[in-house]
Amino acid sequence: MNFKNANDAYEYFHDLIISEGVEFDNTKALFNVGFTLDNPKDNIITNKQRKSNTEYAKAEWKWYMSGDRSINKLGEIYGKIPPIWKRMANDNGDVNSNYGYQWERNHQLDYVVSILRENPSTRRAAISIYDGKEISDYSKDTPCTYAVQFTILNNKLNMSVYMRSNDLWYGFCIDQYCFSMLQQHVAERLSIEVGSYYHHAHNLHLYNDKINVK
Repeated sequence: MNFKNANDAYEYFHDLIISEGVEFDNTKALFNVGFTLDNPKDNIITNKQRKSNTEYAKAEWKWYMSGDRSINKLGEIYGKIPPIWKRMANDNGDVNSNYGYQWERNHQLDYVVSILRENPSTRRAAISIYDGKEISDYSKDTPCTYAVQFTILNNKLNMSVYMRSNDLWYGFCIDQYCFSMLQQHVAERLSIEVGSYYHHAHNLHLYNDKINVK
């Protein structure tokens, strides 16, 4: 299924979850959802009901690019630390879900750029987010995204994002923004155009307290 932009996808799946989602652990959920954003650069959620915070999305992207998983760094960038990050942080104030920290592990982002330059037809331009070796550290913060992969087709950079769990209200609005910015970042380093963004979520859901928000 293709959508022109992120907002169109948000509105479609918001209504679909409410009408066809199944009750699942304090949510209504759809399973094994996949769709394509034809224009990943159009990444702002404009739905008036959602009232997405663009300034926060930009701050989280800057936090990712810092590679610093401390929530205090996010506080420096945004001016305050959202409560959800305080709940997810360990005793040192660090989180696992700073995806920039994850893609900098073992220089994964640089590797992706290097291998795509060397071989534009490679199937190895992938970043692993979820690390089984760190599972003992996931009790408070298990990354929702487990992998990102890049492919060049017709001299355009396509990207696939794979998620174990995706909260449409909070997670999708910020995640698709940050990952689409990552796609643009890699494309710029490769001096090629941005192609399509493919989003795959095993569980796409709305928490029950967001279902009837007006």
